[in-house]
Amino acid sequence: MRSAVRRLVAGVSLAAVAFAVAAPALADDVNVGLVLPMTGPQQSTGKQEAAAAKLFMQLHGVTVAGHTIHLLLKDDGAAPDVSKRLSQDLIANDHAIALLGYGITPDALAVAPLATEAKTPVIVTAAATAMITEKSPYIARTSFTLPQASVPMADWALKNGIKKVDTLVTDYGPGIDAETWFAKEFQKGGGAVGNRLRVPLKNPDFAPVLQRVKDGKPDAVFVFVPSGFGAAFMKQFVDRGLAAAGIKLIATGDVTDDDQLDSMGDPALGVVTTHHYSADHDSPENKAFVAAFAKANGGMRPNFMAVAAYDGMDLLYRALAKAGGKTDGDSLMAAIKGQAWTSPRGPISIDPATRDIVQTIYVRKVEKKDGHLFNVEFQSIPAVKDPYKAAKAGQ
Repeated sequence: MRSAVRRLVAGVSLAAVAFAVAAPALADDVNVGLVLPMTGPQQSTGKQEAAAAKLFMQLHGVTVAGHTIHLLLKDDGAAPDVSKRLSQDLIANDHAIALLGYGITPDALAVAPLATEAKTPVIVTAAATAMITEKSPYIARTSFTLPQASVPMADWALKNGIKKVDTLVTDYGPGIDAETWFAKEFQKGGGAVGNRLRVPLKNPDFAPVLQRVKDGKPDAVFVFVPSGFGAAFMKQFVDRGLAAAGIKLIATGDVTDDDQLDSMGDPALGVVTTHHYSADHDSPENKAFVAAFAKANGGMRPNFMAVAAYDGMDLLYRALAKAGGKTDGDSLMAAIKGQAWTSPRGPISIDPATRDIVQTIYVRKVEKKDGHLFNVEFQSIPAVKDPYKAAKAGQ
C-alpha cells in the first residue's frame, strides 16, 4: 500500500508539472464553485464530495495553466432554490469560471438556465437523472446516470434465474429512470415486472411498500434509493422479513454505499448491485486513492460520490490545460468534450456528443474481507454510454 501511495504522489507531481507547463511566473487567481448538500438528508454526499475535491487539489496542486484555483464550497442543503441562489452569486459576484457538485437532480436542473445564460461550465458530480446534460450545452457530468447502472442489473438478473421482479425506487428523476430502464430491459429479455413502487424523497417510510413486495412474492426486488439512504432501507428490508422469505435484493450501487456499508452489518452480505465504483476496485490508481483519502479524512472510506468529485476536479484541470489557460465557457466546454483518462474507478471519457460520462459498469456482491464489508466486483461491462441518450441517437 505504501508503494501505491508513493506511485500516486509521483504521478501527481508529474501531472502538476504537466498542468502548469504553460503557466507564467505569476499565476492568475480564479474561483471555482462547489455547491453541495453539506447539511440535511443528503449530507453524506456533501461530506464525501468536498473531501475528494480538496484531496485532488492537495495532491495535484492549486496551479494549472497559469491559474491559481480557489475552491469556494457552498452548502445548498439539497434545496433547489438555494442551489440556484448560491450558483447565481458564485457567477455574478465571485466570477467563478466553473461550478461543480449538485447533489440531487432538482438542484442541477435549477442551475441549468444560469449555466446557459452566463456561459459558465457546470460539472455535475452527483445528480444522475439521464436528461440533465440536455438542459444546457454548458453542463457535463462525471458521476453516472441511472440507466447506465440499471440496464446491466436487468441483464444480470435475466441470466441468473430471476423471472419476476418488483421495483422499489425513490420518487424523483433518478428513481423513475431506474424503474423505467430496468423494467424495459428486464421485460425485453422475457422477465416479468410486478409491483412498481415509489417512496417520497423526503422522509421516506419503506415499511408499507416492503410489505407489498413481501405479499407479492417476487423472485427479487430491484431498488434505487439516493446515496445516504441505504442503511435505513437495509434495516427495514431485514425487519420486514423479505430476506427470510427468500426474496432477493438487487439494486444499483447507491443502496450498498461504501460510506455506510460496514454499518449495515451481515444482512447486506450477498446483495448484488451494479455500479461504476467500489472502494474495493482492484487497480493501482484506486488503491492509492483509497489510501490517500483515508489518510486525509480520519480513515473515512471513499464512495462513488467521492470518486465523481475527484474526477470532476480532474476534468476541470485537464480542460484548463487543453484550453491553454482560457477560462471562457466556450473554450472550457470545447476542451471538456472528448477528454479521456484512467480514474480510480477505471477508464472513463466524456462523450463529445452528450457531455456525459462513458465508463465501466461493474457487477458486485457484498462480501466480508478482513472483518469489513465491501462491494466485491466479479463482472465488468466496459465503455457503457448512457442508454437513454444512446437510444435517442439510434445507437
